[in-house]
Amino acid sequence: MTVITTSVFELLKIGPGPSSSHTIGPMKAGFDFFRLMAELPAEIQATAAGIQVFLYGSLAATGKGHGTDRAILAGLMGKSPEDCPPDFLDGLALERNTAFTLKAGAQPVPFRGTDILFDAGCFDFPFSNTMVIRLSGRDGVILEKEYYSVGGGFLQWKGWQESERGTPRYPYENAEQLWKQMKKHRLKLDELMLANEKAITGLNEAEINRRLDRIIAVMEESVQRGVHTEGFLPGPIGLHRKAALLYQRAKGLAQNAERLLVYLCAYAFAAAEENAAGHIVVTAPTCGSAGVIPAIVSLLRHHYKLPLETIRSALLASVAVGFIAKQNASISGAEVGCQGEIGVASSMAAALVAFASGSGVQIAENAAETALEHHLGMTCDPVKGYVQIPCIERNAMGAVKAYTAWLIAREGLPVWHIVGLDKAVEAMNLTGRDMKVEYRETSQGGLARCC
Repeated sequence: MTVITTSVFELLKIGPGPSSSHTIGPMKAGFDFFRLMAELPAEIQATAAGIQVFLYGSLAATGKGHGTDRAILAGLMGKSPEDCPPDFLDGLALERNTAFTLKAGAQPVPFRGTDILFDAGCFDFPFSNTMVIRLSGRDGVILEKEYYSVGGGFLQWKGWQESERGTPRYPYENAEQLWKQMKKHRLKLDELMLANEKAITGLNEAEINRRLDRIIAVMEESVQRGVHTEGFLPGPIGLHRKAALLYQRAKGLAQNAERLLVYLCAYAFAAAEENAAGHIVVTAPTCGSAGVIPAIVSLLRHHYKLPLETIRSALLASVAVGFIAKQNASISGAEVGCQGEIGVASSMAAALVAFASGSGVQIAENAAETALEHHLGMTCDPVKGYVQIPCIERNAMGAVKAYTAWLIAREGLPVWHIVGLDKAVEAMNLTGRDMKVEYRETSQGGLARCC
């Protein structure tokens, strides 16, 4: 059995948008290469003459619109996603002939926009989103590394092996095994997740809670920035932000279900627009779906007045759904389409609202399955390669579907669904693998082709 050993804070990561696979992953790769160059012996550093970056697969097809070139350059300049301020990326103009000076340790190395090559050809790499970074010297290649951005900001490389970590106290690889562990040990879902996080990472409960609170705070900050920001998003589409308008309209509506839905949409638009602007968000589970869970969290916090402790526990529970999807399918739009991003985010959010409302694990799973089921087959087809159309609206629809899925599960018959979460994840995986490549984040099919 290949048990889940992912940390909560590997799935929920703080970093700049607009794409976890196209921005956070590549920035990590650039930063890793920056570190490797600094570790070279001084006499070898002194021979460094140039750096080249080769992008393949979806990174080549939509990297410009996703800011992949800027992200890698920021990494090569020594910036990591966790500490890179958004205004740094905003000011990083990368034209073909723009000149930069990078550092191979102490050695200055010239770099231009033309040193990033977008190669859309077909190559036999193990992952669609592949990067090769090369440091050249006077006598040939000094250092080269092949990286894979595998979705959700996770980074692997040629020869990668999972690092040593603790063994989960209650191991599982799918929903069925997870429920059995809960029943056997008489645990609530958040209790089991907390125990596993402590065992995997070695962190204590206070530190885990502190980090979760930080994640929630960043989610809420992205929403608040978004609902108070107007203007146009970057890029050639000329898309006007809508979150602030929706937020103001919601304030003028009567106190009813319609008002809550407009608020929910405003919150999802807000975080998704901040992501599209390249500002700081939380991968939940990806940047492209970074508006779904924050929208639900903001609704529960500001309209249902649920305490932080309740949201924290519910967030832990929702991560279990993300783990199961990542383990048994994918959360990468380049691998399984948008069902792996918005679909999984909606499924996680449905479990979150169910758990936060006090519903049992049966209703939480039913809600998560329903939300995922009704995203099956969703393609990843960003217009012009930017995480704007249809991505931003999809965050709002994912949040609405999550809330609706919980209502359906809550008011339905108190039985497990015939199609459980594991079956829905399996279907997502099969559907995604069967998708033509143009429907998987290449901007060559669907809406991207029609627009």
